[in-house]
Amino acid sequence: MDMQWWIWLVFGFGLIALELVLPTFFILWFGIGAVLVSLIAFLAPSLQLDMQVLLWVALSSVTTFLWFKVFRKKKPETRWTADDVIGEVGLLTASVSEFQKGRVRFQKPILGNEEWVCIADSAIPSGERVRIAAIEGNTARVTRA
Repeated sequence: MDMQWWIWLVFGFGLIALELVLPTFFILWFGIGAVLVSLIAFLAPSLQLDMQVLLWVALSSVTTFLWFKVFRKKKPETRWTADDVIGEVGLLTASVSEFQKGRVRFQKPILGNEEWVCIADSAIPSGERVRIAAIEGNTARVTRA
């Protein structure tokens, strides 16, 4: 059976278009592999179907491998602990006292959150700058900055 090169091209662009609909970021590499097979089949029209399918599998695997191992930038892993954020300064958005929880907002996220529930040993009105003294579970213990 002889498969025309343009069928691979349509199949490849179909897979690439399907990637736009499905957010998997994996079908794209099979589409690129099919487009590459269409180029090879155009240049070598006597290529048999079984060889074309084998080329498609190989080229799809190579493009997937190249993306995940070579071209994709590695994100630097930044693991913060509670000890790393001691001393960070934020703005108190809700007043806090010894028996009332307040809220503090930071300019940059602290342990993944910009706003924290906070407690303090003394009363601090809202609008004051406070400093983290400790992290106790999901609550920040603060003092005046």
